[in-house]
Amino acid sequence: MTTSKSLPARPSLESLRKQAKKLARDIAAGDTGAIARARVQLPNVELPLSQRNAQLVLAREYGYAGWQDLTAEVSKRLGDGLEWAVAQARRAIHDNDVERLKQLLAEYPALLSNGGLLEMATSSYGDSFDPHREKVFTRAACAELLIDAGAVVTPSVCEGLIESRARGLLQLFDRKGVLPRTLEFRAALGDRDAVRASLDDTDLAAVNEAFLCACRFEHEAVASLLLERCIALDPELAKHLAGSADRVAFVKDLIQQRSLDFAHATPAGPWQAFVMEHVMRAVQDGDVTAFIRLFQREQWLLGEACVAFQTGIIERATLRDREKIIVAFLDFDPALLRQQPPPQSQAIEFAFTYAKPHLIPVLTRIWPIPDDLPHAAGIGNLSRVKHWFSESAAPVAQHVLDTALAWSVINNHFDVADYLLAHGADINTTWSSHEPASILHELVFQGNYEAMRFLIDRGIDMTIKDYRWNATAKGWARYAARDEKMAEWLEAAERQREQGAR
Repeated sequence: MTTSKSLPARPSLESLRKQAKKLARDIAAGDTGAIARARVQLPNVELPLSQRNAQLVLAREYGYAGWQDLTAEVSKRLGDGLEWAVAQARRAIHDNDVERLKQLLAEYPALLSNGGLLEMATSSYGDSFDPHREKVFTRAACAELLIDAGAVVTPSVCEGLIESRARGLLQLFDRKGVLPRTLEFRAALGDRDAVRASLDDTDLAAVNEAFLCACRFEHEAVASLLLERCIALDPELAKHLAGSADRVAFVKDLIQQRSLDFAHATPAGPWQAFVMEHVMRAVQDGDVTAFIRLFQREQWLLGEACVAFQTGIIERATLRDREKIIVAFLDFDPALLRQQPPPQSQAIEFAFTYAKPHLIPVLTRIWPIPDDLPHAAGIGNLSRVKHWFSESAAPVAQHVLDTALAWSVINNHFDVADYLLAHGADINTTWSSHEPASILHELVFQGNYEAMRFLIDRGIDMTIKDYRWNATAKGWARYAARDEKMAEWLEAAERQREQGAR
């Protein structure tokens, strides 16, 4: 590895990023000196350089194996040792590198007071009830190391185990003695004896919560035990269930349905949960008749106490493209329509991110479209987009610019996308609706070949891998979307572009 540069005593990470960007631009423009620099460090690399490879060339010129090593040295020289260690620990947890994490904890004991590390090790990308998903989504070995080393276990970390249904981690926390010994957590573990022993001294709210938790973790016997206690304490619940002698079926229904996840639902008890589950099921199925019938019968759902759940209905309907459901719901005049200002919601963001702009007119009955660059790009308003680049406008942050690019491409506003690319948007941004991945990754699940072609024709790096699965967009098409035809199309497009560049 040939080196030709040395870092100053107090290097600037921003300056280094700009140097890498300039190198990539110079190579794309045919600068022979820049091309020669790239060839020295990466003899076999395809030109023009991706931003990632430009950073690699620069790092090697400074005498470091890679960009991560270079940025680590910058952090050390600037005195950000602990901040650097936190970043390194998070990387080790992501990679499930227990030995690296152990080394960092030994060198930086203060890491144990950073609650975010244990939260990262235990948090889940999605539902982790299945053991394989839990193994993929969480980092149990790293969590155990942190706990054994004395990391702070916050209540939010424990609650997160219930939210994600991570049974293995729940049992690990219990073995380590760091799990709260409340009725809710005993129910989550399915500990029927402990639940039974606690019933007489527990109020209705706690019993209701434990019942829903037992259903969430599919502990039918524990849930049935708790339901009987709920009925004994709540005459209203007894009335609701009086018309149905089959309480076993009631419990099974709540166990089998998982419609309330991420729906802002806070049911007060079993009956409310049962009704809310059926509402969300109707939303997901697009069953307008069943949806309307539920609201005609259960009008408490339209009140102020359920505004968060009402917001969740709109968001879920947006994701599922259920315009008729949204219109039918708003016709009931829910409290959501009268709340000023309206509650925060991702509904409009979902419409742009998942290419459902036709829902914008109905969503704006509740939430106005924000007057910012990404939303102007998402609706294809080029004249408004240009406003943010006028002489009087403040500089646009890179993440804002990249979000605007993503929304313009996803919604097929290619004139806007070209304008943004010409004004600094990064076609290789790892913006994503969930975790870092390219715009091309996102388009795989939308089946938007026209937008994919736009990005490919403008030189997007097709080797970018996502944060979670370490896969390219082609990998997402083949293994996640299970669309072999699309994977082959991406392969052909990449080959065609390479041949055209020769």
